[in-house]
Amino acid sequence: MPCPVGRIGGRVVARVSTIAFQGIEGVPVEVQALIGPGKIGMQIVGLPDKAVAESRERVQAALHASGLAMPGKKITINLAPADLPKEGSHFDLPIALGLMAALGAIPGDALAGYVALGELNLDGTLAPTAGALPAAIGANALGKGLICPAECGPEAAWAGEGVDILAPRSLIALANHFRGTQVLSRPRPAVRPGQGELPDLSDIKGQESARRALEVAAAGGHNLLMVGPPGSGKSMLAARLPSILPPLSPAELLEVSMVHSLAGQLPGGKLSDRRPFRAPHHSATMAALVGGGLRARPGEASLAHHGVLFLDELPEFSPQVLDALRQPLETGECIIARANHRVAYPAEIQLVAAMNPCRCGLAGEPGRGCARQPRCVGDYQARVSGPLMDRIDIRIEVPAVAATDLIRPQSSETSADVAARVVRARALQQARLEAAGERGTSCNARAPAALIEKLAEPDAAGLQLLRDAAEKLRFSARAYHRVLKVARTLADLDGQERVGRIHLAEAISYRIAGERLTSAA
Repeated sequence: MPCPVGRIGGRVVARVSTIAFQGIEGVPVEVQALIGPGKIGMQIVGLPDKAVAESRERVQAALHASGLAMPGKKITINLAPADLPKEGSHFDLPIALGLMAALGAIPGDALAGYVALGELNLDGTLAPTAGALPAAIGANALGKGLICPAECGPEAAWAGEGVDILAPRSLIALANHFRGTQVLSRPRPAVRPGQGELPDLSDIKGQESARRALEVAAAGGHNLLMVGPPGSGKSMLAARLPSILPPLSPAELLEVSMVHSLAGQLPGGKLSDRRPFRAPHHSATMAALVGGGLRARPGEASLAHHGVLFLDELPEFSPQVLDALRQPLETGECIIARANHRVAYPAEIQLVAAMNPCRCGLAGEPGRGCARQPRCVGDYQARVSGPLMDRIDIRIEVPAVAATDLIRPQSSETSADVAARVVRARALQQARLEAAGERGTSCNARAPAALIEKLAEPDAAGLQLLRDAAEKLRFSARAYHRVLKVARTLADLDGQERVGRIHLAEAISYRIAGERLTSAA
């Protein structure tokens, strides 16, 4: 390991390790601080962005507030490798530590075993910054500990007990720790307390078919589209899907938290084991939905990783924005390509969408009519492309709720009852997929096409039904395999090892519901 402080021809050079983020991966960066003769001033080189360039003012003010005078010499900060773009304010702390080591305020070998990141306030205190969890994991891969702001300590501590975490509140506290006059205790992992009870399925009146489809979607991780008039309960049903989904596994929790950490959406550094539920407005841009921007950041699809992405009023989204979801739905990741770099964010999402049958919402309703049929229906539904619809496994009609269902008292199943069946079905799927060598795949919807043909091989009657349906309805190869996946989930809910004709019939009915609606209109 190179010495963190050295002298070259009367010049003092200090080195501090930090991290630059590419997607959820941390790329090692070395901050080199050089103090030597020359024109008085401080320069930062190594492809810094605006936030990094402004570190000069923050670092100087923070060091002065901490009682450390800047030398009347030339100071050069190099961020190596020099051809890697550096973005974000988390370079403040390693730059300040490099200068403190070069000036002798911190023992020369104290920083050799750490990666540092954090933003500085002008009074020398440390401000929380995004990315502490992936930075801690990256530091552990390098065999080092992590220095981060105190607010980020509970988040970074999730990287493992073996990672040495220092989470000071100020530069003075860190300097005192290294000099032995103060001891910084290791932060403890924190869990975000439950933010109230989730909406319960027992609130739904009627809609038995929709409740059944919601359970099937939850059990297999299938994409779901609900079509129905305004006020039929589509949004209520979608909001209750998280209440019947199983909690995140430890591996999934870590992946989800890394994405949210980079997005700065872990308040207090506390993690939550609830599956994400993201519901962006239909005015969302492509960058907001799949990620991007001047400084590429994860979008709603990545923030819904291992959770639910709910798109209400589906046709009101821009067609280009919706089509940008086609690749993430297929590959499970959002890839953002730029001229000088390429970033990939995980996005294994369960898409749930809701829409009216037409713009006025009255098409197909008994006793009510759409004045512009069939053009109103055709124009409205054409805003959702065929390739995107092909990726939706379950399509159901959600009719208006009858007054008798609203008035008549009835006891519906609670979310806890449905969730128990979902957990049992998921356990069967995970065991089956692990036995087939698919580790890390937890549900039928994510199973490879070649594998699902073996795992969901139907009996003779079911095979004949599937063959007839595929020929008559002209299923694409994707539609064929997705019908098999839904049928496999239905068999798991019934506790059946073999996929039968009844399971395939229900799976096919979910596939053609959209076509029935269009023809009825």
